[in-house]
Amino acid sequence: MADTLLLEVVAPERSLVEEQVSEVQVPALDGFIGVLPGHAPLLSELKPGGVLTYRAASGEKTLAIYGGFVEVLPDRVRVLADAAERKEEIDLEDARRRLREAMAKLGEMHGEAIDPAVALAEALRAQARVEAAEK
Repeated sequence: MADTLLLEVVAPERSLVEEQVSEVQVPALDGFIGVLPGHAPLLSELKPGGVLTYRAASGEKTLAIYGGFVEVLPDRVRVLADAAERKEEIDLEDARRRLREAMAKLGEMHGEAIDPAVALAEALRAQARVEAAEK
């Protein structure tokens, strides 16, 4: 069995990762999936906002992932994200501000012009950005 597997993370606007890694933690819809080389094949939907971490030769790295799908094969993990950001690209203070605003919007919902699904998605995305930036 190989020591590494290929991790590919792509979003509609760009490719974020194409690297040999020893381990991946993926925020699947029903919980985190830990993937090591030789993992059994699977396909899963991703959380609308979550943190993906992986261990490469250069150390542990972090991405904020916003929905999509993951395909796991014994020698490869493909993440097709609706959107994603590297930890280094996230401004932590801006992420915290957006999380406060999203939580306030959720607290103000009284059946008015706020779509609960949109407000929740904004809050999950903001939370993922904060978590990724703080790692």
